[in-house]
Amino acid sequence: MSKVHVKTGDTVIVMSGKDKGKKGKVLAVSPKEGKIIVEKINMVSKHVKPRKMGEQGGIIKAEGAFYACKAQIYCSSCKKPSRVAYSVAEDGTKTRICAKCKKAL
Repeated sequence: MSKVHVKTGDTVIVMSGKDKGKKGKVLAVSPKEGKIIVEKINMVSKHVKPRKMGEQGGIIKAEGAFYACKAQIYCSSCKKPSRVAYSVAEDGTKTRICAKCKKAL
């Protein structure tokens, strides 16, 4: 079982590749492969065949998966990419915080 540092709904910044520096929201996470799908990042052309009568086929643009290690969480309070740290309260609840500014993500 592998663990990914991002969750669905997080805002991330791409650190390497063709979309370096772009920011987007995580749509899906695949911990087994270690990959994520981010909104409007890594757009790929997909050939779609018409399945029903009257449905139109063709080439559509869709988000492709890429490795989660190429993205860092965007901290909205310090406006920078950051690593994830954890804070444990007295009652045992664990929360994710920004490693730089120590604010909750």
